[in-house]
Amino acid sequence: MATGKKYSISALLLVGFVFHLVYIGSVFDCYFTSPVVQGMKSYNTSSAQAKRLVLFVGDGLRADLLFNINPFPSISNSTETAAPHLRRLAEYRGAFGVSHTRVPTESRPGHVAIIGGMYEDVSAVTKGWKTNPVDFDSVFNQSSSTFSFGSPDILPMFAQGATPGKVKTWSYDEHEEDFTKESTLLDIWVFDQLKTLFNNATTDSSLNSELRAPRVIFFLHLLGLDMAGHSYRPHSAEYMKNIQAVDDIVRRTEGLMTDFFGDEDTSYIFTADHGMSVVGNHGDGHPDNTRTPLIAWGKGIRGPEPDSESSSHDAYSEPWKLGHLLRRDVEQADIACLMATLLGINWPVNGVGVLPDVDPTRPGYLSAVDGGASSARAALVNARVIIEHYARKHELKKTHTLFYKPFELLEDGLNEEIPYRTAELEKIEQLIANGDWYAARQTSADLIQAGLQGLHYLQTYDRTFIRLVVVVAYTGWAAYCSLYIFRPLENAKQSVNHSLLTVIFSLLLLGSWAAFAIQRSPWTFYLYTTFPCYFWHQVLVEGSVGITSAQLGYGNITKNVLRAIPVLGILQAMVAGYTHRSLWGAGYLIIGLIWPLTWASEERTVVKRHLGLWLLICSASSVFPLLPVDKKESIRAIIASGVSILAIGYLNAQHLLSKPGMRVLFTVQAILIFLTMVITESSVAHLQAKVGLPVFNQISGWILLVTSSILPFIYPIKHTTIESKLLMFFMGFGPCFVILSISVEGLFYTAYFVTLVTWIDLEVALRTHRKKIALVADAYRIQSDDLRIALFFLFFVQVGFFGTGNVASISSFYLEPVYRLIPIFNPFFMSMLLVFKIVAPYIMLSVTFTALNHRLNLPPFSLFLVAMALTDGMTLTFFFNVTDTGSWLEIGQSISFFCITSLLLLWSAGIYVVGEYLMSDVVAKPTLKKVKST
Repeated sequence: MATGKKYSISALLLVGFVFHLVYIGSVFDCYFTSPVVQGMKSYNTSSAQAKRLVLFVGDGLRADLLFNINPFPSISNSTETAAPHLRRLAEYRGAFGVSHTRVPTESRPGHVAIIGGMYEDVSAVTKGWKTNPVDFDSVFNQSSSTFSFGSPDILPMFAQGATPGKVKTWSYDEHEEDFTKESTLLDIWVFDQLKTLFNNATTDSSLNSELRAPRVIFFLHLLGLDMAGHSYRPHSAEYMKNIQAVDDIVRRTEGLMTDFFGDEDTSYIFTADHGMSVVGNHGDGHPDNTRTPLIAWGKGIRGPEPDSESSSHDAYSEPWKLGHLLRRDVEQADIACLMATLLGINWPVNGVGVLPDVDPTRPGYLSAVDGGASSARAALVNARVIIEHYARKHELKKTHTLFYKPFELLEDGLNEEIPYRTAELEKIEQLIANGDWYAARQTSADLIQAGLQGLHYLQTYDRTFIRLVVVVAYTGWAAYCSLYIFRPLENAKQSVNHSLLTVIFSLLLLGSWAAFAIQRSPWTFYLYTTFPCYFWHQVLVEGSVGITSAQLGYGNITKNVLRAIPVLGILQAMVAGYTHRSLWGAGYLIIGLIWPLTWASEERTVVKRHLGLWLLICSASSVFPLLPVDKKESIRAIIASGVSILAIGYLNAQHLLSKPGMRVLFTVQAILIFLTMVITESSVAHLQAKVGLPVFNQISGWILLVTSSILPFIYPIKHTTIESKLLMFFMGFGPCFVILSISVEGLFYTAYFVTLVTWIDLEVALRTHRKKIALVADAYRIQSDDLRIALFFLFFVQVGFFGTGNVASISSFYLEPVYRLIPIFNPFFMSMLLVFKIVAPYIMLSVTFTALNHRLNLPPFSLFLVAMALTDGMTLTFFFNVTDTGSWLEIGQSISFFCITSLLLLWSAGIYVVGEYLMSDVVAKPTLKKVKST
């Protein structure tokens, strides 16, 4: 490795960090753009089906657990149906189906889709799903008044940007979202506030008039289900009880409406923003998270329809025992269209929903009292909204895009000044005038689909360009990293014209920037072209300066290809491991059992002291990826984890306890782990008994966690060996894997540490025996073993997050352990605790990999740079696997995996820098001489 300003590792890491952080956004610019466009016209049906509407959203409610017969068979005394009133509504009074959500299946995007009729720009995640990145329209804003009750996390975003005073909110305080309390209390509070509102109207004439005005919406956000699901999981008695409470609230609300208004002019819609996985999580595209219930009844809503010959049911809805009735599924954004039609208000601009009644081949949700005329008119409005949306985006794209190619399906034979099918809209109007409702709806449906395809075309218009830039950028990054591995000879003669290359790349960069300025492209596009230009300029200029075959270490092209094939295969196996967890277990068996078979017999003799432990620990670790995803809180497993940490600490500290300072340090750390076990056992008992978390437990837990975590960084002792420092960090994070564990995470942490330490011993013994010390002559030369070690490092990076059967990854996001420290809902601090739990294994990886680099006498960061160059093979694969079609699970996973692998590379760089810093006092840097030209 070269030293000095020219090949500054810190500069490389900084550039790499910024590069990968920027290019994570490329997948969103490639597949998704902001749905909000200003200056659009509004449309409505001009006639109302109902005078008012009540929207119930059961936050986190799964469709199957609402509709199933005997949905909670493992719970004694459970009823045949969890929501008898809602089921009766579906069977005898209204229409029902599944509302399919889009990823990310979080509360904010779900509510924006339901109420705003659009799928929100994913940039909202950077605001914590709370603050509106861009103000959007909604049915609330188009109503005469909206009275909303529920969570302070949801209600304010619909008041922001709306006409002042139109959207009124009643929210409980954030501290009321206490996971140790009865979750149904929040939902009961919502109903009580609605009841109080009506009581106040009896003495407040102004309020009474406002409530009785047409086009009024009442929104009841019922958060209890989400809290019960997170705390106890959706198949628990608590979740069942909350469904029953919600069912009762719906029944009582309907009675309240009838009593107050004295008419039957109210429409009701019941749905959910997202579902819930079996482990109590949501956010991804798993069907359990994307299938939510939808029941509509009341004024303007049709009654139950018999199922058609081609059944609308499948294996999913078979347990509902509703096969004799039509199941009418919708997309989540379609609900906003339904609400706007019922009230006769303007449809939200930027909406992409499709009214279920547009399709003439099957029943929708509206009552056909006029033979279908109202449905045909609503279909026309739907078509106008979608085409207006397309037209506006088309005009913007055409105005600011060089060599623009329009969407052919909506452009054929049209005047250039009218970029949408005016003739088709006129045709629909004529069909309605002629009373041909069926043909009007069918033509509207065809036009709507064309409009949605056009929107998708415009939203992904830059996809080919971005894909090309991404490939050039990532391959350029890998080549740029290689400059720090295969160092150019400092005194060699340049073989290319440096000035000419600089001019060429400068013109290329400035030309692309000028095009972006004309097109008003996002600011990220400027960065997307800057990085590849810089990388390839440096590679062509510096890489041409005397990199010899001796430096490369490989003179035979055939051998290079043969070495590259298994490397690519291993990288692709890691890619597959993201969806097939068993591959991580197979990886442990390969490095634990197969790798030793490649050694010579005398090498196995040399390392026999470590070989037995290596075989045992890798075999044991291979079990973790095979563990089931669904983990239940197990205090026995938690205590066993604490005991294992203490046992490993004791066994490794024996030869270090002769020093008084060391003896005090490890004794204190052992006491902290033991006290954490005691406090955790007490906290779990209290929380399971639902008696709340004692303040003493909460304070003690925080003190133990913070003290144990910072002690390794502040304890005034000078370590003389690598082993003592590794052990100090291992023990320091021990309490974290007790108090923040739900099951066997601590056992994984112990096995992970032992595997890493044993790996160091094996690598050092093998390389010493082979007498291939990394400092060859006066410069470092990469060896084939370095590629293998780098791949091992990548394996441990990935397995630390994914490879433990969700023990150290998905189960890190279980909220049960967090309640032992924070019982009140606080997304920021809860997230920080979960992230801290993920960090701990990587601290161990960073210090052990630094120690390995030192023990092999390699220059700092040498092995890590090899790993960085290799990782882009995985990143590019995930990028091209990203899709915006298919199941929600496929879409969610494809996006998540690309982001995760990019972030893990950034994470790896960060932890390696941390490792170099933390181990700086016990590792010595090898001194390298300059590479001389020959």
